[in-house]
Amino acid sequence: MIRKASLNDINNIMDIIKSTVQEMKTYKNTQWDENYPQAKDFIEDIENEDLYVETEGEELKGLICINYIEPEEYEDLKWKSNDKTMVIHRMAVNPKFREQGVATKLMKFAEQLALDNNVFYLKTDTYSINTKMNSLFKKFDFNFVGEMIFLGKEKPFYCYDKLLKK
Repeated sequence: MIRKASLNDINNIMDIIKSTVQEMKTYKNTQWDENYPQAKDFIEDIENEDLYVETEGEELKGLICINYIEPEEYEDLKWKSNDKTMVIHRMAVNPKFREQGVATKLMKFAEQLALDNNVFYLKTDTYSINTKMNSLFKKFDFNFVGEMIFLGKEKPFYCYDKLLKK
């Protein structure tokens, strides 16, 4: 079941983030680290009602942040549309539930949430060396838009968009 995250979820969310950061380090992906994302980022997402979690019983299987906030770094890119957009931000899957379709379910949820809000355009980005997220966006037919420098990282972030069918 996917539901809005609550402040009671923070410890579990941060456990998922810590294990995700450790895993990212094993393949030299420095998109996330000890400095970002932090609990305060997720608390803000929860307070803004932008963070969703998939649960099974008491366990969190994964999380995704979806809102209307575009990083200012998006301004210089040639997006396919100027329509109202929702943006997919922080997303992670609990390592205990990997390879079980959690990421796919979260992406389908993001698309449906946009449609439910009469938004037919999605944007997102990920670190260029984050092969898992880049593959996921391609699987969902997101179009590569361009690159941006973000969060002071040495490599670029890849930006993607997708027009949803009305």
